[in-house]
Amino acid sequence: MFTVDLNADLGESYGNYTIGNDDAIIPLISSANVACGFHASDPSVMQKTVELIKKSGTTGIGAHPAYPDLMGFGRRYMALSMPEVRSIMLYQMGALDGFCRIAGIEMNHVKPHGALYNATFNDKELAKTIAEAVREYNPDLKLMGLSNQNLVQAGEDAGLEVRHEVFADRAYEDDGTLVSRRKEGAMITDTDIAVKRVIRMVKEGKVESVGGKDIDIQADSICVHGDGPKALEFVKEIRRQLAENDIEIKTM
Repeated sequence: MFTVDLNADLGESYGNYTIGNDDAIIPLISSANVACGFHASDPSVMQKTVELIKKSGTTGIGAHPAYPDLMGFGRRYMALSMPEVRSIMLYQMGALDGFCRIAGIEMNHVKPHGALYNATFNDKELAKTIAEAVREYNPDLKLMGLSNQNLVQAGEDAGLEVRHEVFADRAYEDDGTLVSRRKEGAMITDTDIAVKRVIRMVKEGKVESVGGKDIDIQADSICVHGDGPKALEFVKEIRRQLAENDIEIKTM
């Protein structure tokens, strides 16, 4: 029997603007990465999202910190100094943790968002700074990063528990990093293709790149983006086919 975590990036609405389908997705996943106000969300959305997660009863909650880029949804790269990165990490983890404490639940993990996450693919110093900020805030938190890349290595070096993340709805480059959203084919919108890739990543530890190369991959947690047009369909079908393949969904 294989086990894997199923996570989604959630709580990304803002004010009167609703993004995603959090109410329907939260009961179907095992871990939720909650926006902390820098790329999306606001205090009211954060509080509501935490309450929804608590009500679900089975979902691990994690901070989803980002560059301070509301207009760009955290997907634009920013030239921050490492002390600035440390500060924005501590600020956002503290914000979500406050709502978790009021709700009587514990924060489980941290997963950076968007450009902050992607920038670690080629920036070991950034990955190290993020990992050290997590350890400084709470060494019991798990750090989630792209499978076999710099962020999980930095987390291990910092003495944190790490989780290798794979993506159901993203294409991979030959080096195991994600294809940029600016490129055609970066997003996988065919549910059948996405689910078949997920099953192979979990069972075989392999994924095919855009260049046709088989890449070694460790699938501790599968991500489905909560703001994707087929997020709910993806989650339901992934759950169904994981069960059919004797793969148990379990909070990391």
